[in-house]
Amino acid sequence: MMLLFFVLVSWAAILASAAPVTPQKRQTWTGMWSEEFSYTGCKPIIFIWARETLASGNMGLTIGPLVSNGLKAYFGAQNVASQGVNYLGLIETNFYPGGGPPVGIYEMQVLLANAAIYCPESKIVAAGYSQGAAITHRAIEGLPQYVKDRVAGVVTFGDTQTLQDGGRIKGYPVEKTLIICNPGDIICAGYMWVVPVHFPPYYVQRVPEGVAFLIGRLLLTPSTP
Repeated sequence: MMLLFFVLVSWAAILASAAPVTPQKRQTWTGMWSEEFSYTGCKPIIFIWARETLASGNMGLTIGPLVSNGLKAYFGAQNVASQGVNYLGLIETNFYPGGGPPVGIYEMQVLLANAAIYCPESKIVAAGYSQGAAITHRAIEGLPQYVKDRVAGVVTFGDTQTLQDGGRIKGYPVEKTLIICNPGDIICAGYMWVVPVHFPPYYVQRVPEGVAFLIGRLLLTPSTP
């Protein structure tokens, strides 16, 4: 456990030292902060992201911004509102039942529900990494059915709930879900132990796979008349 703490804290400190600390609330391209849905409202595509443990901002520095910018590159930055889930992603919050803190789960649910209710013409996608993947599982499985139906697709990376939930998000269609786990990432096999292949550099290589899946789901989802 102490090794896990040391590795995660050291990794987070290195990443944080290279990044600005001022939130970018109205940016076009996504950085470590994004609150475009909260600040600019409905766009044709709304992307909700739950970051990993100890990650900077509300998007993190790598996987979240890369997925967001992949969607923006394809659909046009002006057509995508990216929104990070604001939650306290600590090491110890991984050990809550379900893999994440209730406040973070609720925050993601509120964002998804607001997108579904107030943006009837928008297409909604969601994703998460590591602890953020657990947040995504719990948030989506607890949504009312009409909100779930509005979520076009979900991708998770380094998913801590892969084994526990049987390789899917409970109550959500398997064909609308992509769980990306690196070979050897034992977190995906139910062990709460971080090995190198769980770190962002190894999942950055899988981002194009996740982006392509979300693009495919968005293209398959008919626009609301």
